[in-house]
Amino acid sequence: MSTKIAELRGQRDTKSNEAKRLLDECPRNDRMPKTTAAMIDSLLFEVEAIDREITRTLQATGEQLNGGFNARSDTFNDGNSEIRVLRNVADIRAHYRADGAPSAPDDRIDLVNFFRGVAGLKTTPAVKNALSEGTSSAGGYAVPSIIMPNILEALHPASSLLSAGAGIVPLGDQAKTFTTAAISTLPTAAWRLEAGNVAVSDTTFRAVVATPQSLAFMFKISRELLADAPNMQAALSTAIGAAFAKELDRAGLRGSGTLPEPRGISNTSGIQILSNGANGLSLSSYANFLAAYSAILGADAPAPTAAIMSPRSLITLAGLKDTTNQPLEPPVLLEPMKMIATSQVPNNLTVGTSTDCSEIYVANFAALLFMMRETLHVQLLLEKFADTGEFAFVCHCRADLALTYPAQFAVVTGVRP
Repeated sequence: MSTKIAELRGQRDTKSNEAKRLLDECPRNDRMPKTTAAMIDSLLFEVEAIDREITRTLQATGEQLNGGFNARSDTFNDGNSEIRVLRNVADIRAHYRADGAPSAPDDRIDLVNFFRGVAGLKTTPAVKNALSEGTSSAGGYAVPSIIMPNILEALHPASSLLSAGAGIVPLGDQAKTFTTAAISTLPTAAWRLEAGNVAVSDTTFRAVVATPQSLAFMFKISRELLADAPNMQAALSTAIGAAFAKELDRAGLRGSGTLPEPRGISNTSGIQILSNGANGLSLSSYANFLAAYSAILGADAPAPTAAIMSPRSLITLAGLKDTTNQPLEPPVLLEPMKMIATSQVPNNLTVGTSTDCSEIYVANFAALLFMMRETLHVQLLLEKFADTGEFAFVCHCRADLALTYPAQFAVVTGVRP
């Protein structure tokens, strides 16, 4: 670590600790005095500026951030080749090189024609050629790579985690597991005399083995609708993307880790957990977000970029008013943070005697990665709804997730209405 980075981190720690001290001195159930709020706001604004300077310095020197992948290029190296992390629609299209325009009508391979082909309806010759290769060992037909952007593009805005900055690592179909390095604790440096002993830190790195697990759902559709509806392409993309996004969000946030379910943020060892007391507290200010911000910076993690919460919490936050009965403005420090709602954060959690509690997830979500086997499989259930003239399809994908630096994530518990 360079001397400049060490100095910057020292300055950041000093200001962060002072902000935390001021925050801790304020009763959690009372409104924060304006003078104190201004001091905390100023300190954390300086902390954010220092954090940006640290990031720029690390990027300029080519050092790696966030554990096992190269943050400068946002790639993993699996020993054979680099795997780019897909974080937006542009990344998805670049990875699959999908131009979306067939050279001729008979060359068209799109989602609706693929499903028509699986069901045995009229489709394009290109789809027939793709299906002629038969079923895969995973069951069903493998969705051609040219169609995958349509599905992933629909998944991206439907997922709170992907919208917050989490990424997709597309693993090859032969990848049964994928191991990445995660940071448990940052190493501790100490000055030494000439010929003196070097300070020994506790273990700071650990291996996270991602084992993609099967995620599937079934839907049915009438023969006539599949054959005739002009907007079926968009409808299929949205339905499939949203169905997978909903469960990936739930597992990513609160997954138990008991197979076959991945382990989510709230059940990962090493995250920051901030309690709202024995029985929880109502969301009456931005104190929860500032406390989470402070805890994350105190762990030498990058400044948080988003907060994910239940719709109830987001609406409550938007309805807060100041002493003049005007909408309560967020502190300047929090203005760049995305405030994202998802139904996958429950409102009926039990904390002490309260049974109406929720949670808020605050982080730089770039450290959360969905490890996904590239191929989506579609299986036709021939007899399921034959008597009603409907087709039943089962869609399978395989995914797991990894947190490269758990201390980069804060979960606020006991959030009441």
